[in-house]
Amino acid sequence: MSSEDSLKSLSLDYLNLLINGQAFSDVAFSVEGRLVHAHRCVLAARSLFFRKLFCGLDPNHQPPPTPGSSSAAGARAPELVIPVSSIRYEVLVLVLQFLYSGQASVAAPKSGPLPGCGARGCWHTRCGAAVDLALDTLAAARSFGVEQLALLVQKQLEAMVKEAFVDDVMKVLMASRKFEMQELWATCSHLVARSGLSSDLLAKHLPIDVVAKIEEIRSKSPVSAAGGTGGGPRSPFLTHHYLPINVAASAADRDHRIRRMRRALDAADIELVKLMVMGEGLDLDDALAVHYAVQHCGRDVVKALLELGAADVNSGAGPTGKTALHLAAEMVSPDMVSVLLDHHADPNARTLDGVTPLDVLRSLTSEFLFKGAVPGLTHIEPNKLRLCLELVQSAVMVATRDDGAGTGTGGDAGGGGSDGGGSFPRADAADDSLVSLTMNSTLMYQGQEMAAAVAGEARKGSGGGGRGGSPSNLYFPIGFP
Repeated sequence: MSSEDSLKSLSLDYLNLLINGQAFSDVAFSVEGRLVHAHRCVLAARSLFFRKLFCGLDPNHQPPPTPGSSSAAGARAPELVIPVSSIRYEVLVLVLQFLYSGQASVAAPKSGPLPGCGARGCWHTRCGAAVDLALDTLAAARSFGVEQLALLVQKQLEAMVKEAFVDDVMKVLMASRKFEMQELWATCSHLVARSGLSSDLLAKHLPIDVVAKIEEIRSKSPVSAAGGTGGGPRSPFLTHHYLPINVAASAADRDHRIRRMRRALDAADIELVKLMVMGEGLDLDDALAVHYAVQHCGRDVVKALLELGAADVNSGAGPTGKTALHLAAEMVSPDMVSVLLDHHADPNARTLDGVTPLDVLRSLTSEFLFKGAVPGLTHIEPNKLRLCLELVQSAVMVATRDDGAGTGTGGDAGGGGSDGGGSFPRADAADDSLVSLTMNSTLMYQGQEMAAAVAGEARKGSGGGGRGGSPSNLYFPIGFP
């Protein structure tokens, strides 16, 4: 047997002792409600931290013999249980595996479960959970004084970041700075520099001195000198074409990105969504970001998402091609309808069946008028339904007038006008009209809430009789479209 084979056999024997040597263990670590059994002699021999822990601050100190040990010969000493709360179970097991065998891998079994990663079939080679596990292991290795494990994890992180998401690369960048790992720092800083993320965005996630270093790297790069990153403006949402991270996106990657995006939207973390768009090439339209935000988030989140400028508010989704405005109409949400229209949602957009948002609202109105309820909606407020209808009708009127002005032959040829611009469409006037109509509809919405309260008091005073107090007659008079 060669010396290499002998060392390998010895490593496996010690690893087997860690896994199956509970009968001989004299120390156990209690972490996350689980016990990890080990052997003090092995840990003390492999780590100065554990030697000091077991023998006191003096590494040469030898524990005194136990009184009556001769009479207690053959009796097993009680096992020492040490509670651990600073690291998680998976990290402690990795550290102990390295101490026993000299080998460890922060990569989880391929397609196996890894806490923090919900992607099915993920190989955990570059997902956020794998990066977090590696960083936690690196921190534990430094805490326990196991420098060889720290160097091993550093090499594995250098391979992981080349395919990782840019926000994970930033986490590794800060860890390499903290632990003074120059090679890992150089790899991560160059990756972030090539991401094309603006200095303002980087400053929200990194210290200002780190941003300055990245800008210095950019200024010295040949791409910047040739005008790639610093020579002239270009859309920040095209920068992912120049980032060598996630070049080949598989279906699993796409699903993982969409899940991360939805978690960010649920947490109202628009900055993370922006980071994913700019650094990872996330397609908000393909991910149905606006549709998801309309259905599951608040008005402010939808507004901030649209203001990124990376999503098409009129993008169709599903087998019928519904836009976000169709969904807002189906939800009877004036807040969502108004914010979508404010960001140029097309009120005349049609599904594959030819249905517009106005058609949706008219259908809901008819259902409510004649049946007193709307299928699929457990509760509907008539004043909200009317406000949605008013908002979309106003937008349709403005869009129709704009189309007429753009295709007309002279516009105000007979009437003239003070500005004499009858042959040109006036988009600014159309926008002013839309704002005016929207404000009128909002005021009407507020007035209807007051009217509802007054009508409720009137019904109480009259004993609830009469047809004049019914929701249909109060909010939808005859002739209401």
